[in-house]
Amino acid sequence: MPALDAVTVLMLAGVVAVLAFDFTNGFHDASNMLGTLIASRAMTPGQAVCLVGVFTFVGPVLGGTAVADTIGGFVDLDNQSRAVALGIVLSGLLGAIAWNLLTWRLAIPSSSSHALVGGLVGAVLVSAGAQDVHWGWTALWHGQLAGVSKLMVSLLVSPLIGLAAGYGLHRFAGLLLRRARPAVNDTLRHLQWLTASALAFSHGTNDGQKGMGVIALLLVLAGLHTQLQVPLWAIALSSLAMTGGTLIGGWRIVRTVGFGIYRLRPLHGFDAQLASSAVILGASAFGGPVSTTHVVSGAIMGVGASERPRAVHWMKAREILATWLLTLPGAALAGAGLCRLIRVLIAHDL
Repeated sequence: MPALDAVTVLMLAGVVAVLAFDFTNGFHDASNMLGTLIASRAMTPGQAVCLVGVFTFVGPVLGGTAVADTIGGFVDLDNQSRAVALGIVLSGLLGAIAWNLLTWRLAIPSSSSHALVGGLVGAVLVSAGAQDVHWGWTALWHGQLAGVSKLMVSLLVSPLIGLAAGYGLHRFAGLLLRRARPAVNDTLRHLQWLTASALAFSHGTNDGQKGMGVIALLLVLAGLHTQLQVPLWAIALSSLAMTGGTLIGGWRIVRTVGFGIYRLRPLHGFDAQLASSAVILGASAFGGPVSTTHVVSGAIMGVGASERPRAVHWMKAREILATWLLTLPGAALAGAGLCRLIRVLIAHDL
């Protein structure tokens, strides 16, 4: 049996790394969906995991590939050799995985989307140069979104929209239910089965496509495809990997999201889930990658601020914000360091 060449080995390693990233994304971001369900007592942990797992799988299968196209197109490595280009992408993926594992260990709700973008940009900068990143600043100046500027605007603005949506929706729901009897909580708990399904589906349509976009990029860099296109097997594998991570569950982060920001009751959970799913689905249709972590956290803060601002644990919110700001440079440094290491390991094939 002939030995595999460096390009084939790196491409296969890259696909495995994508699936590992999707798995960490699943247990990292699943916690944001599980937290609201469990804290508001709408479901048992087992029920919540099963429901979220099913709709997280369905999301990437039915959600199209607009986000995948955005993720796959913000770096340009055509001027690099195939081995170098694949090594760069592999390094960025490993950097994102390392950051996901670190923040999970610390029980901090971090953004897998930020980590992926940071890891890839860091690896490209240290190995190829800034000219190989499609920054999109010129397009932004002319009122258009493309490349990194589209990613950054989506990632930075979506939590604020989530906060505003949570605030407004909870105010409106409070007016509608101001004379409701306590028995309405049972109805709200049952309704959360629908809103949680929508949130899990939206999570799949957005986050699931990120791995698919990187696989499409790997196939182009390896010379197997001439343009970015997501094959059916990539959709299936990414969906399964993320669902597997979701079923494992990030229980350390569940406590932070479900109990560490605001005391959630059935109406709070319902409003936060509905607001988050609307924001994420809207971003997916636009092709903008967002962080489920930060959108859900923002929606919970908005719900709490609309009712009892002083009861919101703003210190925990500051921790999440700090991680939000540190994720891009932290993952970029990890991706850059791993890129240096991988280039040394494959130097004889370059």
